[in-house]
Amino acid sequence: MIKVKNLTKIYKTPERQNNFFKDLFLRKYKKKIALDKVSFEIKEGELVGFIGPNGAGKTTTLKILSGILYPTSGEVQAFGYFPFDKKKEFLRQIAFIMGTRNQTIWELPAIDSFLLTKEIYQINDFDFKKNLSEMIDLFNVSHLINQPIKTLSLGERMKMELINNLIHKPRLVFFDEPTIGLDIFSQEVIRDFIKKFQQKYGSTIILTSHYLEDVKKLTKRLIIINQGKIIYDGAIDKIYKIYSKEKFVTVILEKEVDMKTLKNIGEVYQYQYPKVIFKIPKEKIAEKINLINKLPYSDLTVEEEKIEEIIKKIISNQ
Repeated sequence: MIKVKNLTKIYKTPERQNNFFKDLFLRKYKKKIALDKVSFEIKEGELVGFIGPNGAGKTTTLKILSGILYPTSGEVQAFGYFPFDKKKEFLRQIAFIMGTRNQTIWELPAIDSFLLTKEIYQINDFDFKKNLSEMIDLFNVSHLINQPIKTLSLGERMKMELINNLIHKPRLVFFDEPTIGLDIFSQEVIRDFIKKFQQKYGSTIILTSHYLEDVKKLTKRLIIINQGKIIYDGAIDKIYKIYSKEKFVTVILEKEVDMKTLKNIGEVYQYQYPKVIFKIPKEKIAEKINLINKLPYSDLTVEEEKIEEIIKKIISNQ
């Protein structure tokens, strides 16, 4: 479906020389490598998480894959097309959804934006009604589509954006921070919709998000990019096996215990009575829990290290 080989993107920005003549006629440029020989393949129907810190090259990659940017060098194909050719057959099969950009019309009801999208993508009447009905049902928003966009909440507007961008049932969808700025309930609704949409239509989806819960709950494969280079490409589950060396044991105490006693058991990650959290190497879990069992407690849970911490570790070790 998607093939990327040695993809490179270099941005050139003018460098001020504090000389009007030179700045105008003998301009010098500073080069910034946004992507450095990036290579990966994505099969049709995959839902892939694509993450990294700010400025890592995530959005640049998506913009090249969707035809917005032209690469400096390298090869890129999306179901047989070179994206920047911007052929109609290609553009009708993709969607690029950015959580910070709205494509619905602010002053008008959402249904008017949907009808405009219908004409842009030349969707026939039968498919339009069928697709719209299915998506309205997925979101349960039949009562909202006739209200002006500006009267809706942020979460409701994001639902309208998703319907508007996906009503043509694209084969390839780029989600760039789809839940940014949303409350935890709206985030869950959007995640649930993305999962159901992908299962129903089999679209290939590339998802970027700083909310790693989005990635963890939606994807099985993760690509991590940092400073324009791919530093991990594989299963999320495998990350825990390779990079996570500790578990967190949370204990709810029945009575207060002094810090010295707790430290004798293991590393105290956090302690605010009645809750104490121990950070324990995986190979010592059984041994340390035997010691914890001697404490007066009412509840005990063992959890994996948070994926955010693991990814920070991966990136900082590069």
